Amino acid sequence: MMEKTAKIYVAGHRGMVGSAIVRELQRQGYDNLVLRTHRELDLTCQAAVNGFFETEKPEYVFMPAGKVGGIVANQNDKAGFLYENEMMALNMIHAAFVNGVKKFEYLGSSCIYPRMAPQPMTEDCLLTSALEQTNEGYALAKISGLKYCEYLNRQYGRGFISLMPTNLYGPNDNYHPEHSHVLPALIRRFHEAKVSGAASVTCWGDGSPLREFLYVDDLANLCVFLMNCYDGAETVNAGTGKELTIKELTETVARVVGYSGRIEWDTSRPNGTPRKLLDVSKATRLGWTYRTELEDGIRLSYQDFLNNPMRVER
Repeated sequence: MMEKTAKIYVAGHRGMVGSAIVRELQRQGYDNLVLRTHRELDLTCQAAVNGFFETEKPEYVFMPAGKVGGIVANQNDKAGFLYENEMMALNMIHAAFVNGVKKFEYLGSSCIYPRMAPQPMTEDCLLTSALEQTNEGYALAKISGLKYCEYLNRQYGRGFISLMPTNLYGPNDNYHPEHSHVLPALIRRFHEAKVSGAASVTCWGDGSPLREFLYVDDLANLCVFLMNCYDGAETVNAGTGKELTIKELTETVARVVGYSGRIEWDTSRPNGTPRKLLDVSKATRLGWTYRTELEDGIRLSYQDFLNNPMRVER
């Protein structure tokens, strides 16, 4: 268990996941937090990361920081997604190991699993077949971080654990029209269509892929739960165990936003992986389950979008 007075470092605390972890830690009474912006600490620089750990000596570390984006961003910058995420992961994990961090929690993504993995995807299907090509660079980097944590845990008995979330959404999301993930992109698209009075909105693909979504504050609750209750070398999936088609998601977002025009589909655009449902039985056996249903979470996300207009252009 983390002591309430323990020094805790949350990397990427300004991002959607990092900020949610900070909120959850503070809600549970942890207030000795060490936080650094990207300008203050470049996680891709090994010397800077080593210096930070040597000086600050955090006892517990959450690592949600990373370069993230949707299909377009991943397709157009595979090299950048591989390099930046790989460097951040290995620099952070190694510095934590060398400097005696009591426990380290690494966050990846469900895209690490094979494109055609058996559904729902269990943690042991990793590396059993080919990855989805559109986000292969990002996935390879995340797999490296996961494996380094696993090796350190198995070889040295260190508390280096990893957590693989499904698609996330919620407060402090990125609503950029090209670089965001599907759910925040839909929120922005339908809001702008409602405001402008557009007769129709065109969405990518054919709407058939199946996806699972987890509200980010629920993930943060699981992150703190695992930091206190889990020491295994194997990764833990984070999700709801529920899925819906992109078409159903699109209709739900339109309803929440209040857009009543036509929804059209551009089938020349990629669908991505046909299905990505996580097996969350391990987290369930440990005693955790999600709390926020999708439509309720979308309402909270849309309110956050309306309350934070500066975030839209990020």
